[in-house]
Amino acid sequence: MNSPLPSSPPPRPAGADRSARLTVLAVACCLLLAGCSGDGSSGADGASGSGGRMTVALVTHGAEGDAFWELVRKGAEAAAAKDGVELTYASDADAAGQAGLVQDAIGDEVDGIAVTLAKPQAMRTAVAAAKTAGIPVVGLNSGIDDWRSTGLLEYFGQDESVAGRAVGARLTGLGAKHALCVIHERGNIALEARCAGVKKTFTGETEMLYVDGTDMDAMSAAVTARLRQDAGIDEVIANGAQFALAAVKAAKRAGSKAKVATFDLNKDMVGAVRDGTVQFAVDQQPYLQGYLAVDALWLYRTNGNISGGGVSPVLTGPAFVTKSNVSDVARFAANGTR
Repeated sequence: MNSPLPSSPPPRPAGADRSARLTVLAVACCLLLAGCSGDGSSGADGASGSGGRMTVALVTHGAEGDAFWELVRKGAEAAAAKDGVELTYASDADAAGQAGLVQDAIGDEVDGIAVTLAKPQAMRTAVAAAKTAGIPVVGLNSGIDDWRSTGLLEYFGQDESVAGRAVGARLTGLGAKHALCVIHERGNIALEARCAGVKKTFTGETEMLYVDGTDMDAMSAAVTARLRQDAGIDEVIANGAQFALAAVKAAKRAGSKAKVATFDLNKDMVGAVRDGTVQFAVDQQPYLQGYLAVDALWLYRTNGNISGGGVSPVLTGPAFVTKSNVSDVARFAANGTR
């Protein structure tokens, strides 16, 4: 005797198959999201390999309270905020001290280091130690001729020699005859390269004057004394906005007719260029340098990107700011970002 056939299942309500598929899909999506989120870190947060926020140390040779370096720092902080990076900033004008700060960052096991190379030789050992520790290092502001040989991954800044040559050519066009190029930090390769560049293209006489940039009174007194000694000096070239403004006062005290021009820009310099107190400023965009350096480390960590392919620097200057175009940057300078 044959077994009875099983009874047919009851008919499924209309739309039940579609509801079931949607339920399965929803569960799968939840599992996928849970797997992606892991412990809550993500690439968008600049996550490090350990799952926490990416940490970056910015180490410069800037003097404390220097307006230029405040712009660099602001740019770096803006990039860190965007990328979810934990940023620390430290500086030391002494090369050995700066190298020590890099060693401190290595000891803190940061995920990336951005560093200036005002005195490259003094930084080589520290940079090598970072590489040995597996920490990527990028350069900014100083060291455009040495960043690759020092072992940096990328570089962001101005070609100081090119900037200097551009200034020399401009001074020739303005009819200057004797330029005094004031170097406020002896041995700083960026400042030396600027003045050397001026000398290459300026058809008049270029004279270097070394002063102590950490003592503004002494710096101003040295410029005043030199202008009094030689009434033929008709141009003073400063290597920073605050030094240019001090040079303007020094020229007045000396009874000199010398005009003043400068490398670098800040809010006060915008006003000086606007009213003609300073002929022009060469802007290397320090805010951009700080921003790009931090953002580059985040991009390298999260996406393997290397700006310039690791062989070419990313240039942020030079750009001349004159009376005719100063209004274009004035509102940004007022915001403290130029």
